[in-house]
Amino acid sequence: MEAAQQFFKQAVAVVGHTPQSVTTDGHRSYPRAISETMGKNVQHRTNKYLNNRLEQDHRGIKQRYYPMRGFGTIEAAARFCCAFDELRNYLRPRRTMGEVVSLLEQRRAFLQRLVALQTHGLRNEITPSGSQA
Repeated sequence: MEAAQQFFKQAVAVVGHTPQSVTTDGHRSYPRAISETMGKNVQHRTNKYLNNRLEQDHRGIKQRYYPMRGFGTIEAAARFCCAFDELRNYLRPRRTMGEVVSLLEQRRAFLQRLVALQTHGLRNEITPSGSQA
């Protein structure tokens, strides 16, 4: 419940406004977290086909989450997700913000972010260029 509330608070902070509807996979903690975090006027949709793109994005995390039987704390989940995202971006290079970045530049940026991640633990302390804030 606490993790769901934290997630929805962060989502609202990133977007800048409360959405009209939220689509989830139907986990039992979501309805209460949505109503407490965003208000009772937000529609909660649970159709499994409406959130397929998001679920596919999180497939790799879920494959690791279930054998570990949870992360234990929000901090442990945040550390894992940061490291998982960095590794996924390292292994699957792609264009960033429409700009073509060479593979060598991507690898260098990854190594800088990896060192920062090992030093500080969380992405919030790392700027987009990969240097420490």
